[in-house]
Amino acid sequence: MTATGSYLAARSKRGSWLVRMEDLDQAREVPGAADRILRTLELFGFEWDGTVVRQSTRTHRYEAALERLQSQGLVYACSCTRADLARLPQNRDGEAVYPGTCRQGARETSLAPALRFLTGLPGRLTAFHDGLQGPFAQDVAAAVGDFIVRRRDGYFAYQLAVVIDDAEQGITEVVRGCDLLDNTPRQILLQRALGLPTPAYAHLPLVTEPDGSKLSKRQRSVPLDPARAPEMLYRTLCELGQLPPPGLLRASVGSLWAWAVENWDTAPLKELSHVAV
Repeated sequence: MTATGSYLAARSKRGSWLVRMEDLDQAREVPGAADRILRTLELFGFEWDGTVVRQSTRTHRYEAALERLQSQGLVYACSCTRADLARLPQNRDGEAVYPGTCRQGARETSLAPALRFLTGLPGRLTAFHDGLQGPFAQDVAAAVGDFIVRRRDGYFAYQLAVVIDDAEQGITEVVRGCDLLDNTPRQILLQRALGLPTPAYAHLPLVTEPDGSKLSKRQRSVPLDPARAPEMLYRTLCELGQLPPPGLLRASVGSLWAWAVENWDTAPLKELSHVAV
């Protein structure tokens, strides 16, 4: 559903739609999964522009950005363990709110440290206008504290990687799921620190379980069936608040996309907080 929303947002403006594989955590990568994702997109009629960017090949770019932050004194080493973090207060998303324990220096120098971005003191809001959710502001220091930009195992964090990739790919609009809304202020802080442009953002409603929890791979989520691509695309358009004519229910994927691009309407999405399946 998120891919459909972002695709239509781009194509309805005659813009480009880019695909990026965010595969930084190589230890958790399932062999062949990325290729299966791309094949599924093709079978459902998605056509992306340019080459697919794989974050696992771009660590040198993230390292360069990290060095720039370090030169400004905006990054510090943190030796806190998972056990240490588990004892901290948590925010509504279950994340530990980091109080800056290691700001004056890592307490345990024998451990490989994580690197955290210095957010500053609580009380300062980072605000932006979301294309679907409206005005949004967050006190990052109070909500999450100094956040990780490189993990203890050496992998770069999502927050830093997407900021660099968005800038270098010339991204003008990010359309993604509402579960990432709270991440956006952190990314804006990094963009400002690195002198990078801030794209427009639009966060789509989430697909949820009937009880309101996020759809989980461990529960009722099932693989997409390309043989049912037209039917599933029609249903997805309906879930996104679009109103495809009933006659398109048995149309081809190409016909569905043609109608959807010409008739894309974001107004219904602004009334949706989630879509239960």
